[in-house]
Amino acid sequence: MVAVASLIMVLLLSLIVVRIAAEALIPTGMSRQAARFQARSAWTGTGFTTAEAEQVVNHPVRRQIISNLMFLRSAGLVTAASSLMLSFVSVEERGEGLLRLLMLIGGLAGVWFIARSRWIGIWMSRAIARALKRYTDLDTRDYAGLLHLAGEYAVMELKVQEGSWLAGRTLQDLRLPEEGVLVLGLTHPDGRYEGAPRGPTVARTGDILVLYGRSSELAELSRRRAGIAGESERKVAVEIEQHVESELDLLRFDGERFGTYPASLSN
Repeated sequence: MVAVASLIMVLLLSLIVVRIAAEALIPTGMSRQAARFQARSAWTGTGFTTAEAEQVVNHPVRRQIISNLMFLRSAGLVTAASSLMLSFVSVEERGEGLLRLLMLIGGLAGVWFIARSRWIGIWMSRAIARALKRYTDLDTRDYAGLLHLAGEYAVMELKVQEGSWLAGRTLQDLRLPEEGVLVLGLTHPDGRYEGAPRGPTVARTGDILVLYGRSSELAELSRRRAGIAGESERKVAVEIEQHVESELDLLRFDGERFGTYPASLSN
């Protein structure tokens, strides 16, 4: 019985360790989904050649977190395997073996329920985030949540193609903020990154712009044509953005007057 209980405890601790690693990865700039995926990948030993995996290897803090997780995994799997063997090797009676099997199935079902429970997951994430903030130097902020990337907003990379409406124009000339789009960064063809580029910066062929805005507006930018047609599309986008801002201003005004506006509009 002790061996079965030890196995279940090892699996439960494994779940907690993976959650802690995921919450530790989030403050480094990874989204919650990517952080959980990389933590589970490292714990199970399953390698994926994704962009997030490369970012983990190239980031010193992420690399240290994943390295510690992989080390703990090696010890955890050995303990779990040995406990599973001891649970049934020493069985002398059929009834005792059946009881241990039922106990193992029940324990695994309990661990599965904890892993799948949304309420328990939220509670664990909050508790782990508070502990990391209190006892470590990590900045436990979820940047994906701060930017509302799970809603209507998104971050997109837009490559400047030869002859496109972006090529050879300054950011000031593009006037993307009028359409509700911000340029967060710019990656040059040689790999050099320029964060928060200013107005005089020229978008040249081969550059990659990192844009933030509503998903619909970003999708429209990726399809925009050069020349007069593109300028007409820009004017329509500006009008739509002004209309949206007017509607939001009206909601804020009514909310301040009657106290009925959503909390999200108060910021």
